[in-house]
Amino acid sequence: MKYFHEQIEAKWQEYWAKNQTFAATNNSDKPKYYVLDMFPYPSGAGLHVGHPLGYIASDIVARYKRHKGFNVLHPQGYDSFGLPAEQYAIQTGQHPEKTTRENIARYREQLDKIGFSFDWSREVRTSNPDYYKHTQWIFIQLFNSWYNKNTDKAEDIATLISIFEKEGNTPVNAVCDDNIAPFSAAEWNAFSSEEQQKILLHYRLTYLAETEVNWCPALGTVLANDEIVNGVSERGGHPVIRKKMTQWSMRISAYAERLLQGLDTIDWTESLKESQRNWIGKSVGALVKFNLIPTSNFQLPTQIEVFTTRPDTIFGVTFMTLAPEHELVSQITTPEQKAAVDAYVEATAKRSERERMADVKTISGVFTGAFAEHPFTKEPIPVWIGDYVLAGYGTGAVMAVPCGDERDYAFANFFKGQNGMPEIKNIFNQDISEAAYGEKSGFELVNSDFLNGLSYKDGTKKIIEELEKIGQGKGKTNYRLRDAVFSRQRYWGEPFPVYYVNGLPQMIDSKHLPIVLPEVEKYLPTEDGQPPLGNATTWAWDSVQCSVVSNQLIDNVTIFPLELNTMPGWAGSSWYWMRYMDAHNEKEFAAADALKYWENVDLYIGGSEHATGHLLYSRFWNKFLKDRGYAPTEEPFKKLINQGMILGMSAFVYRVLWKIEDKDGNNVEDLRGLPNSFPSIFIGKGMYDKVFKDNSGFMFFMLDKVLNKYPNSNDIIKLSNGGKLVSYFQQLHVDLSVINDFTNELNIEDFKNHPLYSDYSDAEFILEDGKYIVGREVEKMSKSKYNVVNPDDICNDYGADTLRLYEMFLGPLEQAKPWNTAGITGVSGFLKKLWRLYFDDNGLIVTNDEPTPEMYKSLHKTIKKVTEDIENFSFNTSVSQFMICVNELAQLKCHHRAILEPLAILVSPYAPHIAEELWSQLGHEGSISTVDFPIFEAKYLVESEKEYPVSFNGKMRFTIKLPLDLTAAQIEEIVMADERTQAQLQGRTPNKVIIVPGKIINLVG
Repeated sequence: MKYFHEQIEAKWQEYWAKNQTFAATNNSDKPKYYVLDMFPYPSGAGLHVGHPLGYIASDIVARYKRHKGFNVLHPQGYDSFGLPAEQYAIQTGQHPEKTTRENIARYREQLDKIGFSFDWSREVRTSNPDYYKHTQWIFIQLFNSWYNKNTDKAEDIATLISIFEKEGNTPVNAVCDDNIAPFSAAEWNAFSSEEQQKILLHYRLTYLAETEVNWCPALGTVLANDEIVNGVSERGGHPVIRKKMTQWSMRISAYAERLLQGLDTIDWTESLKESQRNWIGKSVGALVKFNLIPTSNFQLPTQIEVFTTRPDTIFGVTFMTLAPEHELVSQITTPEQKAAVDAYVEATAKRSERERMADVKTISGVFTGAFAEHPFTKEPIPVWIGDYVLAGYGTGAVMAVPCGDERDYAFANFFKGQNGMPEIKNIFNQDISEAAYGEKSGFELVNSDFLNGLSYKDGTKKIIEELEKIGQGKGKTNYRLRDAVFSRQRYWGEPFPVYYVNGLPQMIDSKHLPIVLPEVEKYLPTEDGQPPLGNATTWAWDSVQCSVVSNQLIDNVTIFPLELNTMPGWAGSSWYWMRYMDAHNEKEFAAADALKYWENVDLYIGGSEHATGHLLYSRFWNKFLKDRGYAPTEEPFKKLINQGMILGMSAFVYRVLWKIEDKDGNNVEDLRGLPNSFPSIFIGKGMYDKVFKDNSGFMFFMLDKVLNKYPNSNDIIKLSNGGKLVSYFQQLHVDLSVINDFTNELNIEDFKNHPLYSDYSDAEFILEDGKYIVGREVEKMSKSKYNVVNPDDICNDYGADTLRLYEMFLGPLEQAKPWNTAGITGVSGFLKKLWRLYFDDNGLIVTNDEPTPEMYKSLHKTIKKVTEDIENFSFNTSVSQFMICVNELAQLKCHHRAILEPLAILVSPYAPHIAEELWSQLGHEGSISTVDFPIFEAKYLVESEKEYPVSFNGKMRFTIKLPLDLTAAQIEEIVMADERTQAQLQGRTPNKVIIVPGKIINLVG
């Protein structure tokens, strides 16, 4: 019997699907284990071999835990709302739902081929109404909640209203908007309903507010910070600007401290925790109020509030800097400075916050013409704007102390001598002639009035006391974490369950959910700039009939407009792990008993790129649902592993290009586009490498070749006016389909005939030894680099078990590693060798004979190693151990059932198809998937014999195998009688015989 992976894998994949082998139950007596992958967005490109890496690792753990007697929940679904499907809809008119459905079908086909033990009966799709009705429900709960600092948790908004009715808002200790006017109970009860609703919006955990957002005009939507890379949109690379818009926001800032503290309770990598700590950005300091000196622009007393972690340096304040988008900028700028300020504000709006934060080298800013008053010295302080200050962090304003901060120091020196920039004030007994003194120790304050002689700690305490006395400051803990914008101006997302009465949001009763996305004619924003849902003709709420009706019926009496924005991509992914616990529950997102049983995810595997997006939002929503009594635990994911990236092995060809340089080396003309330009000539990797060692020699070689073959090129050279002709190179990615992956040889005819390279159909290739060898380089696997390897091809050619083993064999799960298809043959050969332990050409050759001690030893070494490796997520070394074991058993001619049955179980988590077939051929019914995992027995590794090296005068001459329980005298007797010893001694008697039982034998003299 030969090993035919195609038949075996198809057989067992069909069996698993038909028998629901991996379906979990919510009422088992077994201990539970919940292992989850970050569910994928179903893109049109499908999977490449890098995508399944984490899925294979989680599947190994899931299968292992089933063998260990656990009730395992290992579900899968799709994060199916997303921009790509909407962009495709804009381009083609095809509904995003159809595109998404087709993409999911492709993903499912690919996932099934790899043999994952997913419980597909619990599949979720975030874009299905039966799923997002619960996302809408959670949004309503957030709207109807506030954060009580006294109880340190979210509570029903009704409890806040009750306090207002009885005591007003003075005793309320809530996370809320700043500068809410105080009111009494009598005033609250006298407010109109609309006035009360407006006040409550300042307290709700999701609220409407005008905020600075990242607006992408090309995509027509707001983007989160994690959706922007290097100042452009992650999707499509479009420019992003800062813009003020009225948006829904989530008050995640209420949970900042709990999000920080919770990191100490979960088993995540320290680097991931540090990413979240930095993103949350806790700072302890003071809030200081600087009075603005009135000018003709404004007469009313106006203050600038500043949060600082160094209030002890207040006497070193030399100037102040506001974020360009700060609301006070337009109010305080003088007429003389208006043009410069407006231009600067406009330029800054084109840069993302991340870009501004990352750019530490560029110094820019503009003086507003306004001055603030120092709280103690009463001296005027010039007010500037600068893009290194962000509106969303702290108060959007800083008190600049150049003597103690490098960025302020650079700013002050850059604008030194200009109007509005005073001399730097030094408040430290340290030299600051070359750089700022940013340390918090090793100094005493000077030139600081009542703070003179104090240290950082004492100075901070004293200044906060003094600020509180004069009513111009107080101690404060600040967080960099800002409330999350929750609106997106696009079609393909969850609709908000919201309608508007007189401009105020009203929640639709939960019993009428889901509010389903309407049909629209176009997926672009409307002509007047409304989001795509503005194109819907049936998008109004009848508050009497409680249904969605035609927009034409809006009368603002009983029929009102619905929200036109949709929720962001992270809405559905912020709670999906709980839906898997009870995926078919129509009444609630999950029943209490299901939530209580599964609690949270025991093992979560996914990419580190989600550290400050999905993983933070998920923790926020989980904590909120815990507060409101719906989630059973504070944290959603107990243990988290970030899998590394499988990198592609890109291939390159090298095109020779020419340009004319003048005598100074300046580029005069690029000859690529001229009518008489040289043809496409490609050199291989070997010649390309030589060029950099001897470019002049290559130049003469190429120039002679080109001039002889293309005489018209002389005309170009004559145009150079004394310049010189210089070659340079264009490195082009090549599709892997036109190269031999084993030899790196380019198939030139395939290249010329490939649609990607039609421009080079008449190109000339300079060969070396009759071949064109491409360059290779490890890069991120990407369609644009043509280095994607399709897992379907690997499964077809080598089998899914080979793919699974090879991906694990590449290296540690958390590390990046390059893919090399050439290396997969070794793993494929291993599976064939494993098969031959059980079968020969005539069939099963397994016997019931008693194994030898060596066979037991090989097996139990493997049991021990594989068990430890899976428990420690070191999957690559298990594959190595399998290979060692199979080689040892093959040498021992082991065909013994007592060895091969447990070996099949050991292999099962890694290579489940072949394991199932081996188990079945051994005579067992059903699936191997729940058979008890083999138990390591140390007795089989206890050595009973020792192979001693026998040395003469320190030189080893032969070895002898002896029982370990022999005494030194017994060993000496046996060794001296051995004919090899006699041959070495040649009748002599050794002066000394040194024997250390279990270690050495040495005869001296």
